[in-house]
Amino acid sequence: MYYSSNIFLFQFLPIVLIGCYAIQKWVGLRASMFFLVAASLYFYSAWNAKLILLLIGSIIFNLIIVRLMHAKMQKNGSVSRILWLGISFNLILLGVFKYTIFAVENINMLFSANIALPDIILPIGISFFTFQQIAFLVDFSKGQEKLPDMVSYTLFVTFFPQLIAGPIVHHKEVIPQFSNFFRQKSSGQVLNNLFLGSNIFIIGLFKKTVIAAQMGMYSNEAFKFAESLKTMDPIDAWGGLMAFTFEIYFDFSGYSDMAIGLGLMLGIRLPLNFNSPYKATSITDFWKRWHITLSRFLRDYLYIPLGGNRKGAIRTSINLMLTMLIGGLWHGAGWNFVIWGGLHGLYLLINHHWRRLLPQNSSITVAISKLLRFTIISRTLTFLAVVIAWGFFRAETLPGAMNLMSCMFGFSPAVVNDGISFGWGYWIFCSILLAFVWLTPNTQQIVNYNEYGKPQTTANQVALPFAFLRRPSVVTSYFIILTVASVYFASDYNAFIYFQF
Repeated sequence: MYYSSNIFLFQFLPIVLIGCYAIQKWVGLRASMFFLVAASLYFYSAWNAKLILLLIGSIIFNLIIVRLMHAKMQKNGSVSRILWLGISFNLILLGVFKYTIFAVENINMLFSANIALPDIILPIGISFFTFQQIAFLVDFSKGQEKLPDMVSYTLFVTFFPQLIAGPIVHHKEVIPQFSNFFRQKSSGQVLNNLFLGSNIFIIGLFKKTVIAAQMGMYSNEAFKFAESLKTMDPIDAWGGLMAFTFEIYFDFSGYSDMAIGLGLMLGIRLPLNFNSPYKATSITDFWKRWHITLSRFLRDYLYIPLGGNRKGAIRTSINLMLTMLIGGLWHGAGWNFVIWGGLHGLYLLINHHWRRLLPQNSSITVAISKLLRFTIISRTLTFLAVVIAWGFFRAETLPGAMNLMSCMFGFSPAVVNDGISFGWGYWIFCSILLAFVWLTPNTQQIVNYNEYGKPQTTANQVALPFAFLRRPSVVTSYFIILTVASVYFASDYNAFIYFQF
């Protein structure tokens, strides 16, 4: 059941919204929370009903670990062994379901073995709910989280707007809000949340079903051709990769909008997970904007525990590269994802240490420093670095990725006659999309969305040229247009890219 599917839009979502508010009013808070847990579990079971047992089992085990740590803390004892038991269980669970086939394939290749590949189904969203629960265990062991009741914790893990593909939320970011939702003070507040949330959701739906889906057709064609190991013209190879560059941008941006919109319809303000990453002027800046909650998790629960930047330049470089390699592998069980993570690790190392790579106070160093002060240059260099890395992220196999890179940089032999070709219309459309992602405010700036617990931002000033979009008549018009267009293009099989992780 995808957010863009008809069954979600016209059956599941209306029933959940009406049910939550009606049950809260006529039965009570606890019943509403039970209803939302049940709805979230049903939403998850729509992919594979058997896998719901895995999700419930993971929740129960982690709750037991939390209770054991709480009991130990009451006696002033150390919880480190219990914590590591909980972390190990979560990582083993993730490893078995996500990396077993990858491990067997590599063992067969390295040792010329013939081990049969196990028949394992990858549970959707397992990477997200596993990391979310690991973060809670670590925070609870430090006394940063309160002991949750079973219903609140289950809703924290299963809350359907963020269950499948994030954001990876902290317990303290959402649990207090569940009570706030069920105790909204006025019908005006409820209607405002419903209207604003619907607005954000529809914008995301449009990004996904209209823009991302269109670019996906181009990228699928190009990468299918690359996987066949045929060669293509460098311009067309770049064209295919640019298609995926915009596909994944509007796919993930659309999903992030839809998740935030769904949460807001239920009175819950989820953290931002996407903040115009192609406007980044450095790779460090990119990772502050792309998949923000994953970057936060990797920083707080991997990079800093490894030592962060506190143990010298060499150790910092090792920690940074290791973090990005693991981040790449988290995205998928394949060497192409490892290379993608490694490229971003290399980018970050250059970002942090480029002055060490060149002679101090040399004319070259000074010239580069001056050039990078121009936003357009630093943004362009960052964008190109990100685009090249996407080639490994999108390719299904490493030979396919290497073939695409070879074609892009003109290292391939003569182009075959049946190669793909992107015309001028395509490149004009790409130019429009690039101008859009570089120059226009994003969704949260246009609607002035703020995360839970965050003060009002200067989004109004940033989006001043687009302030007219908040006028009721204009909002109603574009709301109807986007809704009709999105529903027309929506498909029951229009999966989000990050659902596979």
